[in-house]
Amino acid sequence: MVNSPYFGPQTFAFLKELPENNNREWFQANKNRYEAHVKEPAIRFIIDFAPHLKEISQHFNADPRPSGGSLFRIYQDVRFSKDKRPYKTNAGVQFRHSQGKDVHAPGFYLHLEPNNVFVAVGIWHPDPATLGKIRDGIVDDPSAWKRAVNRKEFRKWFEMSGSSLCRPPRGYDPDHPLMDDLKRQDFIGIASLTQDAVGKGTLPQDFGEISKAGASLVKFLCRAIGLPF
Repeated sequence: MVNSPYFGPQTFAFLKELPENNNREWFQANKNRYEAHVKEPAIRFIIDFAPHLKEISQHFNADPRPSGGSLFRIYQDVRFSKDKRPYKTNAGVQFRHSQGKDVHAPGFYLHLEPNNVFVAVGIWHPDPATLGKIRDGIVDDPSAWKRAVNRKEFRKWFEMSGSSLCRPPRGYDPDHPLMDDLKRQDFIGIASLTQDAVGKGTLPQDFGEISKAGASLVKFLCRAIGLPF
């Protein structure tokens, strides 16, 4: 059964207006738009995607709780940030590993922003210990790493992205043939989508197929840091 559409033109109209009106007064006056066109369809998407996620792995969560679940809060934490704007100008949904505590856990991610919609798989900004385990995993089994990121299905959708060091990381052979990968500080695959693609009623199935194509990277990362997949 195909569900109702998810993130339509009204979703992106709200997100387009938010950066120019990033203040509490405007948001409160338009909160009903956020609830109806961003939050509610996101929670519905999380619920509808749950069975497709379990087909990929039993170790990742689709948590529909409006606070503390898979949907990122729209409210920005300004306590330690130079950016004092109160609201994020995008919407994000992360299906993270069940043993992960925050956004830095391995996972599958949907990003919604006007003219910038994408699926991401992998690990963003891992802590130093996790980063070391991933790099050691690449050195210990370079063939497995190359299989993970060079699979036909992966390459059909994803390109590796994220920040990298300018110089080889300390403790690794600077002439290692996979040095470009060892320099990575993020291990993320990105698949760009159109705004129309996330408006369809088939989004849970479509997102599932794309995530399945990117699962080889997530599986390698989980194995490298000692998490089940």
